[in-house]
Amino acid sequence: MGNGTSIGRVRGLGSAHSGASNWLQERLTGIASLVVSLYLLFSLLMMPSINYLTVRAWLVHPLPATAMVLFVIVNFWHARSGLLVVIEDYVHEAGSAFAARAALNFVAFGGAAFGILTTVRLALGA
Repeated sequence: MGNGTSIGRVRGLGSAHSGASNWLQERLTGIASLVVSLYLLFSLLMMPSINYLTVRAWLVHPLPATAMVLFVIVNFWHARSGLLVVIEDYVHEAGSAFAARAALNFVAFGGAAFGILTTVRLALGA
């Protein structure tokens, strides 16, 4: 065939060295989500009753409020990372991929902002 040596034919076709950071980010956000979710689950199960007034009184304290904000941030970040991989794998047209990524970013950041705002409002007694 005249393509040169074996190494010459595959040069440039190997790993792009960009997937490791995404993989690690997904694993770390998954672990962080598990830890914060378990804390919130056990905290809620330890309450005498789970109604609005009890949860609001619990959320006024700094540790639960911080955990709730971290829960919102980590879960939206984790969902965004996972869905971004799906978009990269299955949307091949440049315009559609850009639109899908833009919509995903708007939804993820908007949802996280809404969750943080409502948590802060409850924590500050509004």
